[in-house]
Order: sequence, then structure tokens, then C-alpha cells
Amino acid sequence: MSTIIDQMFSALGSYPPLVCVEMSGNHQGSLESALRFVRLAKEAGADLLKVQVYRPDTITIKSDKQDFRLATDNDWAAYQTLYKLYEKAHTPWSWIEAMFAEADACDLPIFASPFDPTAVTFLEALECPIYKIASPEITDHGLIEACAKTGKPVILSTGLASVEDLNEAVAILRAHHTPYIILKCVSAYPTPIEAMNIASIPWLKEKFACQVGLSDHTLGAEASYAATALGAVLIEKHFRLVDDDTSVDAAFSMPLSELPGLKRTINAIHASIGKPTLEVPVIAQPSLTGRRSLYVIKDISPGEKITEENVRSVRPCFGLHPKYLPELIGRTVNRHLTVGDRLDWSAIETHERI
Repeated sequence: MSTIIDQMFSALGSYPPLVCVEMSGNHQGSLESALRFVRLAKEAGADLLKVQVYRPDTITIKSDKQDFRLATDNDWAAYQTLYKLYEKAHTPWSWIEAMFAEADACDLPIFASPFDPTAVTFLEALECPIYKIASPEITDHGLIEACAKTGKPVILSTGLASVEDLNEAVAILRAHHTPYIILKCVSAYPTPIEAMNIASIPWLKEKFACQVGLSDHTLGAEASYAATALGAVLIEKHFRLVDDDTSVDAAFSMPLSELPGLKRTINAIHASIGKPTLEVPVIAQPSLTGRRSLYVIKDISPGEKITEENVRSVRPCFGLHPKYLPELIGRTVNRHLTVGDRLDWSAIETHERI
């Protein structure tokens, strides 16, 4: 796990982004399914697995008042209230403990988003290596400080954060000398691709002097690919079991069966980025012979002048540079030249040589 943390928090573009599988509420209400999710995430190539740790009474209160009712246009309106939604979506803490054990058994790094300090205490007992602050909790300074005090690295999500929110959260982490990264995020489920503003990644990296990744709630993979090209060190995305159409987040989650393809493309994009240079790589150097140069295209006798009819710029590259053609037109040659001869300075009358 320490290697993963080093790669995520200290990477300088040397590695492709790590892909974090977010389970969220996609456990189908079953411990068996939750443990199966862990195993299949590992088999599909997940670099990390993240779970959410809350109970309905730690994330909200049981109230039917208007403030706690879900709007009719909310994606989860069928659950009527926040409490009922989180009652359905939460992962029982005994399952969390079992998932940590299962992940450890199959060598899959696992961490969590705690939603209140009691969750941090619980996760500390499980030796959770990283903490993620979900974007709605970005203003919960007590939660951020509880995570910072553990001495573990922290991931901040920007989904609902203003610049002021991030400044305040980062100040807390810096005060505790806590390593952190920021994930660009849009808290819409799913997020339309045109709302992603992936260009924020290099801006966030410069402004907050930290590594930056992406929390991707789009239905496809294009945003993750764009983030890779712009230097993301972590891609977090919701996944579901292939046969899951009942979990609360299944509608905007990618099937685990698509994870291998996602990773292959991310790795290929990262490999293509390289460094800013116009140096011709070794693999392309054989093609240098295809550059143009000056060749004789019609026999030329000694004393005859060079014209556009007997010398031309063609491939390959072994003659004089094409830039000299205007200066050579009208000059005389000192020996017989035939079609296909390279033009070089030794063929030009000495006293006229440039």
C-alpha cells in the first residue's frame, strides 16, 4: 500500500493514473454481494477500492420535515427522505470490516470516505490508510481535522466546493502537515460530459500545489481519458456488478467488466504523453531518410547551368538541403551529372560556390 500512496501523492507524471473503484451503495443489500464486489474488482484490475462509511443517523437525521425530503426531480426521489435513502444505500459497518479483510486477503488496497468522526474512529481500528472527504463534507472542518489528526493522507473532492471552501480545507490539512490531493469532481449523477471542465485539473494543481485527479460521474470513459492527458494521478469512478440493476447508484455506475478496457486505454494515453520535445525518437529515425533534398532529374553536362528543369527537391534526403535551390539556379556544374545523382557543392564551379 505504501507504494500506491507514494505513487499517488508524489508522482511527477512517471506513472499512469491509478484507477480507484468506488463501490458506494452498489452492494445489492447483501454482504455476499459486497464481498463478491471486492473479489471482482481485484480480478478486473482495480488499483484501489473505496467504500463509504456512514449510517443513516450519522449522515442525517430521521425527519419528515421539508428540509429533509427529497425533491421530486431528485434522482432518488422514490426514497422520499434523506434518512430513507441512506438507510437503503449505506453499507453496514460489520460489512465494511469484512470487506477490509477480504481486500487484504486478495491484496487489493482499500480505503474509505468517512462522513463523521465516529466513522474515522471506526476506520482507524481497521488501519484505513487514506481518507477521502466527499464534496458535500468539504465544509465540515471537524471531520477534515479528525482525518488530518490520524496522520494519514487525505483526498479532497471539489464537487460542491468553492475556492474558499478548498482554501479552508487545505489550510486545515497543511496545519497538520497532512499529505493531500484534490479530485476534480462534478456532483451530478450522472454528469453530462459537457459539464466536466477537465481543464480545471492543471489549474488546481498549480493553485493548491498538489497532485490532482478526477472523480468521474459521467456514464462513459471520455472524461477519464481527458483527465489522464491533463496529468491526473488518480481516476475515481463508480462501478457496479455486471448483474446489478437494483443498487441505488447502479444507474450511473460502470460495470466492472469494463474496467480492464478503461485501464488499458488510460495506460495507452499516458504512454503517449511523454515529454515536451521535438527530438526525433530512435523509433522514428529510420524515417529521416524520407526528408527531401536536391537531386538531378535531367542529365547535366559540364558548364551547363542548373535550372528548375534539371534539379528538383525530392525524396530521399542525401543531397543538398532544399533551401539552397533558389541560390543554385543559374549556376554552372563542373562535371557530368546524370538523373538520380545527388547534388552537392563539389559539383558546382568552385569560383561560384556559395
